[in-house]
Amino acid sequence: MNDYVQKLENGAYRITGTRISLDSVVYAFLQGESPEQIIESFPYLTLEQAYGGITFYLANKKEIDDYLEQSEIDYQKLRETSQKQNADLIARLKKIRQESHLTHK
Repeated sequence: MNDYVQKLENGAYRITGTRISLDSVVYAFLQGESPEQIIESFPYLTLEQAYGGITFYLANKKEIDDYLEQSEIDYQKLRETSQKQNADLIARLKKIRQESHLTHK
C-alpha cells in the first residue's frame, strides 16, 4: 500500500505498525477532527501516522469510500442476523427487566 497504511488479508486497512484501523482515522477526519485531535483519541498513533492515514485516504478516496460503505452494509447485515438469531433471548431479557421493574415499585 504505502508506508502508513497496510491492507490485511481479510481486506481491512490498518495504520502500519499499529492495530488502529484506517476506518477510525478516516471517520474522525470526516467528522472534522484535525490530525492533532485524532492522536489525542489514539495515543499509540503518531502525528506522522495520522497525516499518513489521511493522505492515503485522500489519494485513494473512491476505493476507501467504497470499502467503508461495504463495511457498513456488512455490519448492518451481521447485526440483523444476530438480532434474528437472538430474538428469543432478547424477548426473555425484556420480560425479566419489565418484571424486575414492576417488583421494585
